[in-house]
Amino acid sequence: MFGFYIVLAIFLVLAILLLIFRVSRLISVVKGSEEKSITASNNVNAILMVVFMVLFFGLMAWYSYAYFDSYDPPVASDHGIITDKLFWRTMWITGIVFVITHILLFVFAYKYRYRESNRAEFYPHNNKLELLWTGVPAIVLTWLVISGFAAWSDITSNAPEDAEQIEITGQQFTWLIRYGGMDNEVGAYDYRLIDATNQLGVDFTDKNNFDDFENNSIVLPKGRPVLLKIRAKDVLHSVYMPHMRLKMDAVPGMPTQFWFVPNKTTEEMRIEENNPDFNFELACAEICGTSHFAMRKVVTVLEPEEYDKWKAEQKSWLSKNPDYMSQVPENLKELAVVTAGINE
Repeated sequence: MFGFYIVLAIFLVLAILLLIFRVSRLISVVKGSEEKSITASNNVNAILMVVFMVLFFGLMAWYSYAYFDSYDPPVASDHGIITDKLFWRTMWITGIVFVITHILLFVFAYKYRYRESNRAEFYPHNNKLELLWTGVPAIVLTWLVISGFAAWSDITSNAPEDAEQIEITGQQFTWLIRYGGMDNEVGAYDYRLIDATNQLGVDFTDKNNFDDFENNSIVLPKGRPVLLKIRAKDVLHSVYMPHMRLKMDAVPGMPTQFWFVPNKTTEEMRIEENNPDFNFELACAEICGTSHFAMRKVVTVLEPEEYDKWKAEQKSWLSKNPDYMSQVPENLKELAVVTAGINE
């Protein structure tokens, strides 16, 4: 917050200075001494461009250093390491180009400011320069796009067969979490079956739904692939887990998926961050309405043995809502009772 006030004060000072020189120029026009005023203001503006450049890069360097940990949290998934490499590779390339071009922009504004003795040189075209500044960016961008597309294709491809399946459904303003149960298969759904209790429209003609269960938070196993099946009930949402480097839109009518492998437990991260209250989180990264801020869930990563124990203790949704047995086909009722753990 202190840095924000510094930046605001600097911009206010610059704005006042520019306003003063603008007023002085208008006064000079009225008095008939416009040319002298233009020359003087050009020199001042040219110097201010250099001053602004120094302040701009100084504040940028200070902010990047002071708040680095805020926008670069520790990586907690295998694919996140690859994502970070792609990100920082892109940042270095575009950052170097950004700094060079802006230094030239501000310095040239100073060096080539208006002077009566200066005369512009007519230099309309240069084939070598055209090839250079067209060909080099094209090659670099092609490399970045192809490497990024390869990583994206991997994490959105078919997950390993033993991946833990979790369905995440966005609705205003919460996330609904459904696990694949002991068979590790998230069952089918049908939006026409949605009601006040069956909020996900679970279709009980699919036997894979019998042992599925819901949970108010996300629990993941360390070192195992996890497949997230993502959808939305109303508007566009976005599944975002910053430490996992995971972001995927939840689009109504168009299910998406994303698989990854967590590589740090919550306890390990608490030790690494020296914060006993640390928790991974799931947030919505799409502004989806007035209570968008409320779409947060705690994400807990456990050791595989702890996760298996936790999962075995969960009760199926059907066992908690036995009235929905009426939607199970007659030939599957016996299987449903056993699989869902219903006590008759």
